[in-house]
Amino acid sequence: MQKGRKRNIFVAATYAATLLLGLILGQNYSDQQRVTSGGSLVPIGLSDNAYKIQQVVDLISTRYVDSINMDSVQNGAINHIISHLDPYSTFLMPNESQSQTEILEGTFEGIGMEYFNLNDTLLVVGLITNGPADKGGFKVGDRILRIGKKELAGKTVSKEEVEKLMRGKRGSSVEMAVLRDSLTTPLVLKAVRDQINVSSLDVAYMLEPTVGFIRIRRFSLKTAEEFKTAVIDLKKQGAKNLILDLRDNGGGYFHIAIKMASEFFTDQRLVVYTEGAHELRQDYLSEGKGAYAQGKLILLVNERTASASEVVSGAIQDWDRGTLIGRRTYGKATVQELFDFSDGSTINLSIARYYTPLGRSIQRKYTPNWSNMQDYASMYHGLWSLDTTYAHAMSYQTKLGKKLYSGGGIVPDVIVPVDSNEVSLLYQDLMRSSMLEQFVYSRFTKKLPAYSIENFLQGYTLPASEYNGFMRFLADKGWRISPRKQQDLHDLIQSDIEALVGRYYFGREAYFKVKNRNDAFVEQALGQIKPVQTLASNRR
Repeated sequence: MQKGRKRNIFVAATYAATLLLGLILGQNYSDQQRVTSGGSLVPIGLSDNAYKIQQVVDLISTRYVDSINMDSVQNGAINHIISHLDPYSTFLMPNESQSQTEILEGTFEGIGMEYFNLNDTLLVVGLITNGPADKGGFKVGDRILRIGKKELAGKTVSKEEVEKLMRGKRGSSVEMAVLRDSLTTPLVLKAVRDQINVSSLDVAYMLEPTVGFIRIRRFSLKTAEEFKTAVIDLKKQGAKNLILDLRDNGGGYFHIAIKMASEFFTDQRLVVYTEGAHELRQDYLSEGKGAYAQGKLILLVNERTASASEVVSGAIQDWDRGTLIGRRTYGKATVQELFDFSDGSTINLSIARYYTPLGRSIQRKYTPNWSNMQDYASMYHGLWSLDTTYAHAMSYQTKLGKKLYSGGGIVPDVIVPVDSNEVSLLYQDLMRSSMLEQFVYSRFTKKLPAYSIENFLQGYTLPASEYNGFMRFLADKGWRISPRKQQDLHDLIQSDIEALVGRYYFGREAYFKVKNRNDAFVEQALGQIKPVQTLASNRR
């Protein structure tokens, strides 16, 4: 490994969000929540047997009966060791390490295009504004027939193959042949690869006249500054209240989470502290002079709000700065540091635990699940069993008298009940499939609308005939859904289809704006804000 320590500490969840679409931005930029950043590994004598592993490797390389790939042997040994430490320490191969770094830094070299594989044809479903593909003349709705010399139309091509064809060095170009509905012959277009910047903010807009709404998907390198810019802009538009949506945010950079939390306080105060067997306690304070240090604050959280998101949520709750609405968070309170090998592979090693300002540990209990260790194929998957139960451990009290507890995850101040339809196996299977996308992109992509996004958001509701059409589409694909279940799932699926249509027509932000129209979490948040607005009006 390299000498010297690059001391960027991070926290992140170990789950990955399911991709809604295949995203091509030079690589597929996914909504996975990953980890990053820096140190080096040096030999240390832990015991008289400290060099046994190296001795075994040397023995195999010099005396084993057959010639084998020693890199694979060593990587396997490292993976086996790291996987037995805790659920969050991981060993990543060079391509995996590079991918996680690109995701968290929010920049990489690509063309800024999103696609969906519809009936063995790559359909362009999104473009980064002013990105290489946009500048090259590509449009949403184009069907890609060829990339370079590789013919794609009517052929089954893996995501990995497409990625190889799309990716390349900055300044290099990629040529594609596309079919556009308004043209009778294919159109040949070229995109010059460049650095792509992907915002970690899904959306930032005025939800109501005095209410700003910001949704953050992960804590990337530029998240704090993107958030600050968005807040300043919303305040100019009249925002006196803010809803910060951290649902499904699995974490990211630790130091960025601290910067984010700083934006809610005027002074320097404890945001979080860390401690470990080999790490002395270290306090992390807010910077003061936050961009949104005053004003009503609501945080939306759920069971997939994890890690760096929980750092921010814990600080807000402990200091009585805002109200948490939603469901108990994931419960990950370990801090990882990245140690890199010269070949580009990395170890994300848990080095400490973090605690909220009041001293709460919100780490969910985990124990080895040895039943999954029966064969080689499952050795590293599902090794750890997470305790899904919740029991109050130590109690704490905020300055305003609110009682809080340590335990697995953060319990919100206001609980949003679980929608039984949303967590049903049928709906979850439907979300994991591509049925919704297939239906929307085969039905609604023939012609872009002539109306504006504002008219769409205010006036568009999926016709009953389209919902029934989707049910027939599912039946043709072999899905058997009873009439009762079709009725139960109607509102959920209708909202999903409307959001996908909005995303295709008007971009990523439209997806979340549509979803927010009938969102139980958002309704609860507005319910917390509106009494304050009414009281202020009465005082005038």
